[in-house]
Amino acid sequence: MKTAVIDVGGGLRGIYAAGVLDCCLEEGIHFDVGIGVSAGAANIASYLAGQKGRNYLFYTEYSTRKEYMSLRNFLFKKSYIDMDYVYGVLSNDDGENPLDFAAMAANPAAFIVVATNAETGKVRYFEKSDMAQNNYDVIKASCSIPLVCHPYSIDGVPYYDGALGDPIPIEKAFLMGCDKVVLILTKPRDFRRTPDKDRKLAAGIRKKYPLAAAQMEQRAAHYNAALDLAESYAKQGKLLIVAPDDTCGMDTLTRNPEAMKRFYEKGLHDGEVIASFLK
Repeated sequence: MKTAVIDVGGGLRGIYAAGVLDCCLEEGIHFDVGIGVSAGAANIASYLAGQKGRNYLFYTEYSTRKEYMSLRNFLFKKSYIDMDYVYGVLSNDDGENPLDFAAMAANPAAFIVVATNAETGKVRYFEKSDMAQNNYDVIKASCSIPLVCHPYSIDGVPYYDGALGDPIPIEKAFLMGCDKVVLILTKPRDFRRTPDKDRKLAAGIRKKYPLAAAQMEQRAAHYNAALDLAESYAKQGKLLIVAPDDTCGMDTLTRNPEAMKRFYEKGLHDGEVIASFLK
């Protein structure tokens, strides 16, 4: 049986998924495929490297630093979140909390990082081979929220958040031959997106990246359709949805330490259902 875990991200709400994945590490649960969208890609990287608790510090401690996210970054670097600080200065082998790249690379699981080509609006599925020690550009690209951040360039191509191109990449997992999929959401299971916020973000990038803007406008429809598909697979016993019953007051850029702690602990608890699903 081939298994996959999908982490759809959600900015700082991703601390819930970090808790779910740390639960998997505690219980010795391994997957054949890990797929990460936006912050979910960073979560999956630490999980595949076996670094329990690493993601927790990025959410609760590092995110409060002005170097991580601030209006100062936006004014001087045109990005509210400094991806080079988060996935470079902090994460490189000489950084404060390095990703164990050697362990991640040695993990036999496939690692897929989802990003969106800002010029074409098309999804791009990066693989582990697109990364190297101290080169985590694909994660930076996947996390670049439109308008909040500049698109991140890789080989001269600008990329935005993977959620524009494929917000819940279930089909990708099954196309890779997976028999069972664990889908980690950071909003309640019955949540459905509305297009209002996405339209505002799309308006801010339309002039320079019209095709990415068009994808942004369709994000809610794509997200909701993918959730309906997930429910269908769940009824067939092929997919498990792990989602919080509430968000503990967390949103995409919420930096509330107590809310983060509660949300992480909820993830640790909710992840306990995964082992029985995979049997």
